Amino acid sequence: MASRATALLAAEQELLLTDLVLAECVYVLESFYEVERARIAELMRSAIALPSIKTLDPASLLRTLDVYEMERIDFAEAYLVAQAEATGVGEIVSFDRSIDKVRTVSRREP
Repeated sequence: MASRATALLAAEQELLLTDLVLAECVYVLESFYEVERARIAELMRSAIALPSIKTLDPASLLRTLDVYEMERIDFAEAYLVAQAEATGVGEIVSFDRSIDKVRTVSRREP
């Protein structure tokens, strides 16, 4: 499958990489293939940088990967942090205490 996917990426002129698909890639690499967090972040950054790949908000996805890698929190929570920062909301309502590691946002329990 990897060789077929690589061939497709090389052949296509334009492909949409949605936030959800990137999250699924992170999940599969992390849970099924047991790839290290830093390597996952590196691979996903490389995918976003491909000329044929289009995303809705590449800066937000790159920030998500930074938070995911550096703060060592789950991708979904890292995405929430990046979105809170980007929108200026600054506060996340969540039971997940791992968000407290990130100093750019605050977390409030419901």
